[in-house]
Amino acid sequence: MSTTGTNPLIRRSAAEQAAALAAGEVSSRELTAAHLERIEAVDGAVNAFLDIDAERALAQADAADAERAEAARDGRQMPELTGVPVAVKDLIVTRGQVTTAASKILQGWVPPYDATLVRNLHAARTPILGKTNLDEFAMGGSTEHSAFGRTSNPWDLGRIPGGSSGGSAAAVGTFEAPLAVGTDTGGSIRQPAAVTGTVGVKPTYGTVSRFGVIAMASSLDTPGPMARTVLDTALLHDVLASHDPLDSTSLADAPRGMAGVVRAAQEGRDLSGLRVGVIAELDGGEGYHDGVVASFHSALELLQAAGAQVETVSLPHLEYALDAYYLIMPAEASSNLARYDGMRYGLRVEPAEGPVTAETVMAATRGAGFGDEVKRRIILGTHVLSAGYYDAYYGSAQKVRTLVQRDFAAAWDKADILVSPTAPVTAYRFGEKDDPLAMYKLDVTTIPANLAGVPGMSLPSGLSDDGLPVGFQILAPQRADDRLYRAGAVLEAALEETWGAPLLSRAPELEEAR
Repeated sequence: MSTTGTNPLIRRSAAEQAAALAAGEVSSRELTAAHLERIEAVDGAVNAFLDIDAERALAQADAADAERAEAARDGRQMPELTGVPVAVKDLIVTRGQVTTAASKILQGWVPPYDATLVRNLHAARTPILGKTNLDEFAMGGSTEHSAFGRTSNPWDLGRIPGGSSGGSAAAVGTFEAPLAVGTDTGGSIRQPAAVTGTVGVKPTYGTVSRFGVIAMASSLDTPGPMARTVLDTALLHDVLASHDPLDSTSLADAPRGMAGVVRAAQEGRDLSGLRVGVIAELDGGEGYHDGVVASFHSALELLQAAGAQVETVSLPHLEYALDAYYLIMPAEASSNLARYDGMRYGLRVEPAEGPVTAETVMAATRGAGFGDEVKRRIILGTHVLSAGYYDAYYGSAQKVRTLVQRDFAAAWDKADILVSPTAPVTAYRFGEKDDPLAMYKLDVTTIPANLAGVPGMSLPSGLSDDGLPVGFQILAPQRADDRLYRAGAVLEAALEETWGAPLLSRAPELEEAR
């Protein structure tokens, strides 16, 4: 990515940017403007953002600067990320700013309220740069299924950035934003992080409120942080996590304090006594790139060198997890997307001929407004919920989900964290996985965490033999998110020592075209 004419501030981590703001070396307006300039320079090639509101972002930056000055006079402590800008996935509603879920059916919709996590960002005084691209309604693993154009991978513009939070991953990977928010239903934070060389965390289900997050599969959807370092991800995690009475699944004791965990781990770099379980069913095999497996095992050696005890752990029912997920998820999606009917809000299309009735308007609207992948999942979900098929498909899938949860419960008796490659392959070329089943199979490593509701992290473990990033996945028990950050921080430090510099510094340069 070309540094010519680029403010070097945007190359710093979010923690370093926060320190510069606290020291008075730079203002939030200057920092936000630098990122907006970067977006203007390179996003035409990347398409990470669907909507930019520069005026609003700069106004939020000015408010952050004013509050920091007032706090200094009063002797008050400001949130650490005050003034550091962030990008937000366009599945998350923002009052007064277009929110589309990357779908024509919501094109131009301006919500009258903020999601709870957006209110948390406002409370921390983090300017919102804009809304990032995604697979339509978060249904996809490549960000090829957006109604408003695909997003490119910063390592190779002809390859996918992962999905569905591909826009958020690309934004942090191209230095357009230091922080971003994504959502993870079956790996939609962790897989994009893996293929872009960034860090992404799916918190424990219920840690971050889903109120105002456009629903795809309600029992699986989990918003979370994305950034370029483990510490930056932890800092954003602490802002997003909160109990929310507006979300019936919100945890009263949402894990926080992750930044402190990371800093302590970075200082000590000692994992003595930590039991690391390598998931046998996800440690290579058919469909895995050799370079992905090699990078994973090299990272395991670094964990052992830091004092961790590494052994293989079996979760025997994972072989059925993919099938169960692709019954539960579309069933919930079918129910959630029934609200887009052409009458209450969003797109309305009347039939070209024949009577105008509720049924014909709904059919015309949904036919025109939804893309092929969304239609495919609605049809599948409606089928598995229909009379005569419910018990055979949806009911059976829920039983498998219980078995997967029991596997995890048994595994925690043997291991403190579980690890695997985040994805079996590196970023593939656009159009390479036109077969939906081929794309679905790539979720095999990430969906178990969603079925079980446990937290997961992906951090870069190096480059495969094709020169593309590989992700290392860490899973922990529910509410034990701190274990992700402890292990991730130590592993990240060890990896960067072997590389000599952050992995993203080895990404190809992007030409700036103003």
